[in-house]
Amino acid sequence: MYDHLLDGKDNFSADRAACDHLLRQVPSMKALALNNRAFLQRIVRVLAEDHGIRQFIDHGSGLPTQDNVHQIAQRVDASSRVVYVDTDPIVRSVGGALLETDDRTAVLQADMRDTERIFGSEQVERLIDFGEPVAALFVSVLHCIPDADEPVELIRRVRDRLAAGSVMVICQLVSESPAVREDVSAFMDRETQGHWGRVRTRADVEGYFRDNGLRPLEPGLVEVSRWRPEAEPAAPPQLSFEWEEFGGAGFVP
Repeated sequence: MYDHLLDGKDNFSADRAACDHLLRQVPSMKALALNNRAFLQRIVRVLAEDHGIRQFIDHGSGLPTQDNVHQIAQRVDASSRVVYVDTDPIVRSVGGALLETDDRTAVLQADMRDTERIFGSEQVERLIDFGEPVAALFVSVLHCIPDADEPVELIRRVRDRLAAGSVMVICQLVSESPAVREDVSAFMDRETQGHWGRVRTRADVEGYFRDNGLRPLEPGLVEVSRWRPEAEPAAPPQLSFEWEEFGGAGFVP
């Protein structure tokens, strides 16, 4: 679905039908997806160019689409290493074929909540040196995690394994409208057969950073199209802002 919203070609008829239905309910979803992808591309480039990050773990990466993390990072430094993590077996099979183009990129099929399995996997042990800074990405995925699974604790488990100077990139769907939060969460819960968390608030995302001692990079936590937009040549698509992707990046202390 995400690839279709980005005008990609790696999607299926069921995805396109679901997107058509979703866009009738939430017309701003396409702009939101485009903004989110541009944010991921900008932030990976900034971390690689300005902060020397050469290792990335992309939690809940989804199917590959345009300009993936390893392509961005390896344009800055060909030695950059990336592990993509997703629970979907199709991501493992299709993603492996499209993403594992060199020995510095790997795809791991695992639930992003299973920190022990991820960090103990052959792919992570082979490619990631935890004595050096790592960027752990949670881009537009934490709204998939129910409150009972404590997303703030997931962030803490990952943070605790990272060297000082590492960076955590976190954003998720938020709304300050209780009606929007309830309606969108109910719709997505139906569409995903219960594999959904909820639309949260900006304060919830701010808590992910504050409660884990993460020091935000400038410009702090913002609607993602406003995170260093000067790095984008074109103006980002505009949203209604009834809901949005909100977050940023924070240094591990």
